[in-house]
Order: sequence, then structure tokens, then C-alpha cells
Amino acid sequence: MGHFQHPPERQGSDGQGYGMTERPNIIWLMTDQHRHHAHGFAGDPNLHTPTLDQLAHQGLRCRNGAIAGNALCCPFRGSLLTSRWPQHCIPEHEQPLPDGMPTVAAPFNAAGYHTAWFGKWHVDGCSESDGRAAHWIVPPERRGGFQEWVGFENNNDQWDSWVHGGAGESAFLERLEGYETDALSDRFIRYLEHRHAAEPGRPFFAALSVQPPHWPCQCPREYLRLRPDEYVLRPNVPPGSDAARRARLNGPSYAGMVENWDHNVARIVDALRRLDLAHNTHVLIFADHGEMLGSHGQMGKVLPYEESIRTPFIFAGLSAYTRLPGGLTDAPINHVDIAPTSLGLAGIPVPDWMTGHDWSHLRSWSPPRGTPPDATLVQAIGAREASPAYRAIVTADGWKYAVTEDGPWMLFDLTDDPYEMANMVHHPKWRGRREELHARLCELVRETGDHFAPLGI
Repeated sequence: MGHFQHPPERQGSDGQGYGMTERPNIIWLMTDQHRHHAHGFAGDPNLHTPTLDQLAHQGLRCRNGAIAGNALCCPFRGSLLTSRWPQHCIPEHEQPLPDGMPTVAAPFNAAGYHTAWFGKWHVDGCSESDGRAAHWIVPPERRGGFQEWVGFENNNDQWDSWVHGGAGESAFLERLEGYETDALSDRFIRYLEHRHAAEPGRPFFAALSVQPPHWPCQCPREYLRLRPDEYVLRPNVPPGSDAARRARLNGPSYAGMVENWDHNVARIVDALRRLDLAHNTHVLIFADHGEMLGSHGQMGKVLPYEESIRTPFIFAGLSAYTRLPGGLTDAPINHVDIAPTSLGLAGIPVPDWMTGHDWSHLRSWSPPRGTPPDATLVQAIGAREASPAYRAIVTADGWKYAVTEDGPWMLFDLTDDPYEMANMVHHPKWRGRREELHARLCELVRETGDHFAPLGI
């Protein structure tokens, strides 16, 4: 299993793992439809994730996962790249990133970083009516300003994955050999090797975005370790329901895809160590949204339940073996926060057009930049799948409140009721708490430039 080892000769007297004038590399490792709960460190008995567990325990992780502020691929990804809320970027699924809108690559480029993106993009507006998204060519001017871009718009077949990149005579479209996560990780490792050889002193910001464990649940045979009757369902999956049946049928492959991801993360970590990059590289590991997998009788995403909106978030890498803070945090890290946090870790000023919070102080001894938020917003701007349009608030101290167009919908005390089995939204005892959270939700909606008629905004 891969792990980070600190080179003693690089250790400075200040306890940092890199010189004060040497900017760290930043890596994003991102999965799709991967709920926080599907890890060994989160207590899932169905899978074995030794690398992610080690990185989580050596570094810093969100105790209950980060929050997908919009638990749907395209809105999440637009906000991830721009640090703008979906209503100002990509409000609904399969809509394009506005022309000319800068992404996180811009400030990294301006700071002298090499920037690269590998894998799923899904912000160019390709819809099902346009044909197979795996063959959709994203024009070079719509690749977010990344200096190197090898990716695909979307693809729901992990054994028939295509990537493209380049421009003009250097443009290419090619089919990946083998399983998507393995093949993309191969490409990413080759990129690390090339950067080390070509410009060893130049920092880089590189993202790897893989489709699994997104549906369809297809994993390499060697990772299919459980029979359907052996798969352990969460307590909030209704016994005997059709959702329980579907979860048992697909759960073993879902777990296998996560184990395959763990294997590939180990390969990437080993490459960083082998190339002497581990001492100076922050690795952020996260996902765009979760997966219900039978919980509350539902499959898929979008819904404001924990299985849908809670995603892994691990600060790993450089700080995993230096004297910087680690452990657990209850910070309500959201999708708009990831880009400014990454810039903060690199010591690059966050541009004014980014609206998220910079949480990089969690991995340093520096004071926070501004007042850290104690709650965050979750949206479904349009109805989709089993979910109505809604707005919700999640607080750092463990409360969740959601409103639909028909009025108050959910109120959960996640500390005492982590599986969300007792909806208290209409309970007289909790009326005061509901009103308090309703007022705070209205504030968040106003602050983010959102609009939702049931809130009078």
C-alpha cells in the first residue's frame, strides 16, 4: 500500500515539508457518485480501502464528509471549477459553462503553475439528444484554461471509455485500454513522471476525475468480492423493498469500484513518493455527490439525504507527515469552497470572482481568512429523478433543514439521528429550531444571490 514518506533532508526548521519560497503542488483526485459512507474509515463493512483509510487518518478529513451543495454532476462541477454558486454558473444538468467564465486554472496559471485536467469534464452542455457523450469533442477554448487537457464530456460505460485532447493537427480521440479508472490513473502517473522530468522546479496543479463508482455498477472481476446476499445494507434501507433488492444486486459492484479506486490512489501515492514529489504535494480527495443505494427507498442522487449529499473529503499529501494539523473537522466544506481552499494551500490569492470560503487554514497554523461559515446551502434548482426542487441548510453542529415549493420538508438532528429516521419538521417540540433554521436558510439564499419562491426571496 502506498504511503507518504518525508525526506529528512527537506525538513526545515519551521516544521514545514517544503522551503518557504517553494510553492507546493496541488492534486485533485475526484470520483463520481461516491458517497462518504463507502469507505473503511467511515465504517462500511462491505469494502476494504486501506490506502484511503491511511490517508484519512494521517491527514485531515471531514468527520461526516463534505457537502455537495448541488448533488448533481454538472451543477457541482461548474461550481467546483469556478467557485460560483450554480445559479451563476451551471444551474441544472447538461447545461454548459458560460463562455469566457474563468476557472480555477486561471489563478494557478497566473502564478506560474502548470495546470492539467484528466478525465470526466461534464460542463460543456452535451445532452442525451446530442448522441453518445463519450464522443462529444470539447473545443479547446472550452477546456477551462488548463494547459494540458485529456478528457471526455461524459461516459456511462467504464469498459468503453474514450478521451480526447490537443488542438489542430495535434488533436486526438482515442479509446482507453481496459477499465476506465485504471487507464486514467496510468495517464495521470505518466503526467507526474513527465512533469518531474521536464520542469522539476515548476509547481503544478493537476486534477484526475474518474467516472466510477457512478452507474452502471461495473467493476473489474477481481474486485467483485461479495454476493448480493452478503452485501450489508444501511439501517435506513426499507427491508423487503424494491430499493433493497436493487441495492443488494448493485452494491457488491459499487463496493468493488471503490476498492479499485483505492488501489489506483495507492499507485498515484507511490508515484509521488518514487518521484520525490510527496514532500511538496497537497492531495485533495473528494467526489461530486453521493449515491442513495436503497436508503429511504431511493436510488441515485440529488435528494438532500446524507447518502446523496455527503462526499469524502480528505486533505492528504504534504501535511500528512509534517507538523501541520490533522485529524477530524466538522467544517461544512461545500463545492464552492474547494477551488479557493486549493489556492490557499498554494499560497495564491483567491480572486474576487470566487465566492467560496478558503478552508486552507485547517491544514496550517495560519489564522482563517475571514470568518469561517457555520452552515452551508444545498440546492436542487430544478426537480430531477426522485427529488423535487428544494433548498436546504446544513450546520456545522449537525442540523439539517429543507424546504420545497410546498413548504417545510425535512428537519433532522444528525448528531442523534445520523440515519435520518425521525423527520421532526412538523413536531411541535422543534418548532423553534425549525423557525431558527428557516431564518438562517433565508440568509444563505440571499447571500448567495439565489431565488426560491417558498422562502419569499
